[in-house]
Amino acid sequence: MQKGLAAGLAIIAAGFASPALSHPHIFAEARVEIVSGDDGSFKELRHVWRFDDVFSASVLMDYDKNSDLKLDPAELKEIADTIRESLADYSYFTFVTKDGADAAIAKPDVFNVDYRENQLLIFFVAKPKAPLTIGGKMTFGVYDPTLYTAIDFANDSDLVVEGASFAACSHKVVRPDPDQILAQNQANLTEAFFNDPAGNDMGKLFATRMEITC
Repeated sequence: MQKGLAAGLAIIAAGFASPALSHPHIFAEARVEIVSGDDGSFKELRHVWRFDDVFSASVLMDYDKNSDLKLDPAELKEIADTIRESLADYSYFTFVTKDGADAAIAKPDVFNVDYRENQLLIFFVAKPKAPLTIGGKMTFGVYDPTLYTAIDFANDSDLVVEGASFAACSHKVVRPDPDQILAQNQANLTEAFFNDPAGNDMGKLFATRMEITC
């Protein structure tokens, strides 16, 4: 099947070519570990995403080539390779900022995919393209700029800060109020936004994130 996620999960596992819509159709719970290096730099984000049963079942149907109702290693690798290539245009749904400036994310070396208890899981490590020294105000989060996919954290404890370089920093999980965000951005909610939500990056405003201040 070649229809579906290009708008949201960027063809995450099936490459569905559905138009971008301004509300989510796919749901995932995430866990992210924000890791510092020993040299005082931001080292990496370690991602785990668990997708909803409906989407996971659609991936199973698309990639279960031998129809045995499971995904064998070759099928899982095909899914992982597709995700790794497709999400490049969307910064791997990973956003990192320092003092308001975006930090570019490098292509992950490896994507690992599994299928457990009827749910698709993704594991990967995202690193900055250029060295990023810890300091000032930094934010770390996960979101789909097309708003087709909702990736969120069930608990604040699913956003984890690790490493001695963060010891002198304060940190908090921020969960924006959607009604407040909409009220504050009425001028931006034009027809163009609803036709192409990825074109304005407002999705970042709605995303749960970790804020670290040093």
